[in-house]
Amino acid sequence: MTLPPILDALPPLASLIRAGDAVIIGQAGAEPLTVTRALVEQADTLAGPVDVFLGAVLSDTFARALHPNLRPGGYGIMGGAAKGFASQPGSIVNVTPTPYRELEGAFGAGRLRADVVMLQLAVSADGRRLSLGMANDYVVTAARRARCVIAEIHPAAPFTPSTEADAASLRIDIAVRAAGPAVQSPTMAPEEAERRIAAHVAAVVPDRATIQIGLGALPDAVLGLLRQHKDLGLHSGLVGDSAIALIESGAITNAYKRLDTGFSVTNTLGGTERAHRHVHDNAQFLIRPATYTHHPATLAALYRFHAVNSALEVDVTGQANAEHDGRTWRGGLGGLGDFVRCARLSEGGRGIVALASTSRDGKRSRIVASTSRGQVTLGRGDADMVITEWGVADLRDATFGERAKRMIAIADPRFREQLERDWHALSGAA
Repeated sequence: MTLPPILDALPPLASLIRAGDAVIIGQAGAEPLTVTRALVEQADTLAGPVDVFLGAVLSDTFARALHPNLRPGGYGIMGGAAKGFASQPGSIVNVTPTPYRELEGAFGAGRLRADVVMLQLAVSADGRRLSLGMANDYVVTAARRARCVIAEIHPAAPFTPSTEADAASLRIDIAVRAAGPAVQSPTMAPEEAERRIAAHVAAVVPDRATIQIGLGALPDAVLGLLRQHKDLGLHSGLVGDSAIALIESGAITNAYKRLDTGFSVTNTLGGTERAHRHVHDNAQFLIRPATYTHHPATLAALYRFHAVNSALEVDVTGQANAEHDGRTWRGGLGGLGDFVRCARLSEGGRGIVALASTSRDGKRSRIVASTSRGQVTLGRGDADMVITEWGVADLRDATFGERAKRMIAIADPRFREQLERDWHALSGAA
């Protein structure tokens, strides 16, 4: 790695960013807050509009009305990015619906442009080595092609030995010392519906399964109920404090993983200092590229791989929409399809979509006759199971009629009669 002197303050970003640039931002816990906050604050000083490629945003940096010089885009509208997108009507046109594991190849081949990359690096305990810290993703590939790479050097970010070699391969143009703590994403308290969903999910996950699950109240609730399980494995795209707690409880041992036996694996990290402390200098915790973590060959080799994901709505045949909630665009492809589809390739694996049966206000069913705007993120043959607080719909090898019956049975009772009528109208059934 070529690392310039570490600065105490950033130079003006207008001196580094040109009008029309594609600016790629580090995601999840690896967002370089010192740099991204400066980008938002100095947006009016830029020579013209730039395209900002966002990923899983766990901070509030972009949760505001953005200056017109910042045109938000990315592989979806994730987490804290939603308000920034909403501040610019029509910004959905800047979203790239590329499957997550293909993003690295797209940047590497130049199909997705990267002019300026903003990322975070972590420091080893002896202060002599650098790693990628909390993410080993498409941002790294983008940095290899960018004109300008700006790195926040964060002493509190966990040093991850598995990413040291990838960090060493980068050219850094500007290095700045972190001006504050790293991104924090604490566990979330589940509501009653989420607790009931979690109980159903935990009941279908067997001992010795390898689990994939993300962040949020529902994943946290599921992970909390898996503590009595034995010899689980962890292979995910994004993990936080609840997954770390499950490792520390002894429920996750990774002993029966046929691939990466004894190792926990993820692509990115969130959580708080608890997760960061566990991962810091921990050779048993691997941060791997999505070309590995999300690849069909990798997932097929895992024993009893159980992928637990969510969606905004699921229709009565099993098609899932994770991109439009009926009122606005949010979410995206992400790694949803990679994990859910490939769980079916794993011996004893299951692709699970778990969601509350209604919107938060209870006025709309999320089990629907047809998805909003016909939006389909997962095909009807992709997920094995759909789970709500009302139960489990096992869709494996089920006919259209059986699927509809099972899906309506896990809808909120207030909407079941209407769903029956809508299904009969769509199917032509008597």
